[in-house]
Amino acid sequence: MPQKNTEPAAAGKSILIIEDEKPLSHALKLKLTHEGYNVTVAENGEDGLQAVEHGTFDLILIDIIMPKMDGFTVLGRLHELGKSSNVIVLSNLGQKEDIEKAKELGVKEYMVKSNTPISRIVNSINTFLK
Repeated sequence: MPQKNTEPAAAGKSILIIEDEKPLSHALKLKLTHEGYNVTVAENGEDGLQAVEHGTFDLILIDIIMPKMDGFTVLGRLHELGKSSNVIVLSNLGQKEDIEKAKELGVKEYMVKSNTPISRIVNSINTFLK
């Protein structure tokens, strides 16, 4: 009789959070770590891009307005590198043009921070990484 796998779906999956708002990135890291994910946080777009170039991540959660390099620039580079398949944008920008631009760059989902509780962000991540 085959053994049932009781390991959580999140086990071994890595997430990169590129977010300059420290309270939010800290809360997300705590919640996602509790869910069983390996979480790396980058505080700006430049550091986030370096993390992607030197590591492997199953999902990237990215802000748009950040110091050193904005999220759209990072998304463009990720798209060029072929690493934009599992990207979720979490931004305060909610204009239709911003959402469309992000989707053109390969993001799977676009969430507006002020309208999205952390529990919904975690549920979306869990759905993508099943």
